[in-house]
Amino acid sequence: MNDHIPDTTKMISDGGPAFPHTTKWDGITPAINHNGMTLRQYAAIKLCVPDSGLPWLDEMIVQSRRFNVDDATLAMAKLNVEILKAMETK
Repeated sequence: MNDHIPDTTKMISDGGPAFPHTTKWDGITPAINHNGMTLRQYAAIKLCVPDSGLPWLDEMIVQSRRFNVDDATLAMAKLNVEILKAMETK
């Protein structure tokens, strides 16, 4: 009945390669090399969500998010200073 709805429990640990590539040709179909980044790891990086399944990668994502928050906070502080300066000159 709901065949068009994917089973999310199977999607979480799909382990498929994010960038599969051909390693050799058997005459009919190419063989796929499954080395490298999984789709889950790729999605975690692109979405900045520390849920890759690799503790060291998740920590890097968390650290990256901290840097982004710090940069945004600094930008807002600079903007507030400019706004205050503009208001003082009026």
